[in-house]
Amino acid sequence: MSANTVMKTSLRNFFAHKGRMALSAVAVLLSVAFVCGTLVFTDTMDTTFDKLFAATSSDVTVSPKAARSEGSDTGRPESLPASALARVERADGVKSAEGAVSSMNVTVVDADNKNMGSENGAPTIAGNWTHNDLRSMDITSGHAPRGPTEVMVDSDTAKKHHLKMGDELRTIAATGDFRAKIVGIASFKVTNPGAAVVYFDTATAQRELIGRSGRFTQINVAAATGVSDSALKRNVAASLDGPYKFQTQKETADANRKDVGEFMNVIKYAMLGFAGIAFLVGIFLIINTFSMLVAQRTREIGLMRAIGSSRKQVNRSVLVEALLLGVFGSVIGVGAGVGLAVGLMKMMSAAGMDLSTDDLTVRWTTPVVGLLLGIVVTVFAAYVPARRAGKVSPMAALRDAGTPADVKAGLVRALIGLVLTGGGGFALYTATQAAEASEGSLWLGVGIVATLIGFVVVGPLLAGGVVRVISAVLLRMFGSVGRMAERNALRNPRRTGATGAALMIGLALVACLSVVGSSMVASATSELDKSVGADFIIEGQNGLKPQAAEALKKAPYVSHVTEVKYVRTKLTTPGGTKEDEELVAATPTYAQDLRRETTAGELSAAYGKNAMSVGSEFAEKNHLKVGDTMNVAFERGRTADLKIAAITSDDTTFDKGAMYINLTTAKQYLPADRLPLNGMMFAKADAGKADQAYKALKSSVASDPTVHVKDQTDYKQTLKDQIGQLLNMIYGLLALAIIVAVLGVVNTLALSVVERTREIGLMRAIGLSRRQLRRMIRLESVVIALFGALLGLGLGMGWGATAQKLLALEGLDVLEIPWPTIIGVFIGSAFVGLFAALIPAFRAGRMNVLNAIATE
Repeated sequence: MSANTVMKTSLRNFFAHKGRMALSAVAVLLSVAFVCGTLVFTDTMDTTFDKLFAATSSDVTVSPKAARSEGSDTGRPESLPASALARVERADGVKSAEGAVSSMNVTVVDADNKNMGSENGAPTIAGNWTHNDLRSMDITSGHAPRGPTEVMVDSDTAKKHHLKMGDELRTIAATGDFRAKIVGIASFKVTNPGAAVVYFDTATAQRELIGRSGRFTQINVAAATGVSDSALKRNVAASLDGPYKFQTQKETADANRKDVGEFMNVIKYAMLGFAGIAFLVGIFLIINTFSMLVAQRTREIGLMRAIGSSRKQVNRSVLVEALLLGVFGSVIGVGAGVGLAVGLMKMMSAAGMDLSTDDLTVRWTTPVVGLLLGIVVTVFAAYVPARRAGKVSPMAALRDAGTPADVKAGLVRALIGLVLTGGGGFALYTATQAAEASEGSLWLGVGIVATLIGFVVVGPLLAGGVVRVISAVLLRMFGSVGRMAERNALRNPRRTGATGAALMIGLALVACLSVVGSSMVASATSELDKSVGADFIIEGQNGLKPQAAEALKKAPYVSHVTEVKYVRTKLTTPGGTKEDEELVAATPTYAQDLRRETTAGELSAAYGKNAMSVGSEFAEKNHLKVGDTMNVAFERGRTADLKIAAITSDDTTFDKGAMYINLTTAKQYLPADRLPLNGMMFAKADAGKADQAYKALKSSVASDPTVHVKDQTDYKQTLKDQIGQLLNMIYGLLALAIIVAVLGVVNTLALSVVERTREIGLMRAIGLSRRQLRRMIRLESVVIALFGALLGLGLGMGWGATAQKLLALEGLDVLEIPWPTIIGVFIGSAFVGLFAALIPAFRAGRMNVLNAIATE
């Protein structure tokens, strides 16, 4: 047979089964679309931020060396003196220089006390209006602010919150609250991904945001004609002495891009990981499709071999069909991926992160990656069925269709599967015995991979037993129709195993994450009950501003309020080891509000003069004991020698590894303007006055919508909601893999109906009604779906229980199986089976009895 004939045969077979191929192509399409959509979406976000950073960065930027991208923990931005601006202006190559003020530690509210900031995590930025801002914005209404009672806002924020000229805004900063009326609206020339921006005149910005006149947070420098940014940077640096940072436009943009890039990479690789899971599930669908098509064409392949076709040519014929399927699915998938990216952008815009389709970025690598992945995965999945087709002998043309089972291959497969499953089980057991979470995580990963592959390989062996059990419980009540459905599911254990395995993967991950999530919530709730003695926990966005802290301390019905600050230091142990550590500086009542067990000393002593505590792991690592002295260098403050008065146990969830000092000690060694904002606060109600204290605390900070007062019930619900939101997002991404698995069940049933056409005709001829036939196919589908669900949920719960053992090493020691979720997913799988059987059952019921009997 010539190469041309092989191609013609492949094309004929491909189009002869176009309906079956279409279902497999959808699996390829979805997987490729998810990969390409992820790449286009993240590349577009990169482009958006690149344009924004390039437009907002001056030729050279001068800023305080201590300035951090995440802002200052004091609530006031780091600043430099106006004298530095004067020296920069005189440097060679400077066309112009201007001082800028910018702070991200602000809250802006309208007249109804509604937060004007973004809800998606983008910052609220307040500053002065400068010439550099004209690079990225145009004033489209009104004018720039000219006095202390005037403010200008960006047009996106104005549109989102229905702000108009003359509306009053209140800005809450670390230095206090102040009000101003909108006199201008400025529009971005590039896409603003969601930040809320407000502008004041320079004097107001200095006084209200920095707390001092004559200070700037940075200096924007423009280069004279013919002067490069690098040369300008050298000249400006030579003109200034002191703790300053100098960056060219590219360096500033790169630094900003790096900060955003870390977040973007997490999104990108997480989504690609779920795309990989979908590809894995798609492999089973493709293997099943080609295995069944090869089995149905056994006589045809035998005839091809009888007239001279070689094994290689038959093999190549099947692989060419797979190649056509891969190309077809991948090409459409690439286009669908671009559409998916646009859809994601619209969703993000609706959620508050504005992304313009004008910035849609499709790099040449994206379609190449999509096409390569789709084609390679499809051809790889079809290799085993193609190899099986090549082994069909010429004598098969003289036999009935269907490839005889390879008993030896089945035994080898079962043995390999059992070894892998046993090895994976041993790895999971080893993970539960690990002394450290890092060591156990490696064994957990090995165990998950090995047991997953093992279950996939041993699936046909498990199918016989599990399907019989499910059938005994579920199908026997349907009489003869139920028994026929059971036999159909058992007829080809390899096919049932592969179809169930596709569903198993997605559900195993759902079960694992459900167990981990529920255990985390249960552990944190248990620890909260055991450790937290305070009645109320108060948190704020970017810390609690001083005015909020003072209001809370004055609230009635409260016996005490605890302040908690996180202070950056460099520690030097008696052995000379230097460590960067964040100390918890708190008022002594913190020992009552958060109960910590000690392995040595008394925690109350750690709040004494020039005293501190350390965690047990830190103490063990550095051979420390009570009475040792630590040299503590406070960042931007003085150095102290503090005596270790207590060693706290690190067998906890809250404040694990924390080192405590009295807030008075921190104030002794840090200037007042260098003290961080309160990271959180605790409060204890007067006896019998919990309800009144709760209302009083909430009322005291009602003017700042970013401050949240929570009792223990509220706090537990917040923990549950946060983990629930994360799990829901993951379940949403896993839905892609489950959709592909459902397509696999549909495809398996559709092909098995075609395979059993003559049998169905005979059953109809001897009295089986259309209704009974459809019910038989639906029950078969339900059994296959429940088989996959049972394996997946069991496997996932095993993974989750093992992962919880590792979490127990970090203090999360409660294992909780979310039975309502597990049972709900199992029952949902039965409905998935019913849904998957709708079309195959409908088509089977419409078959002409005589034509079906006459089918070869």
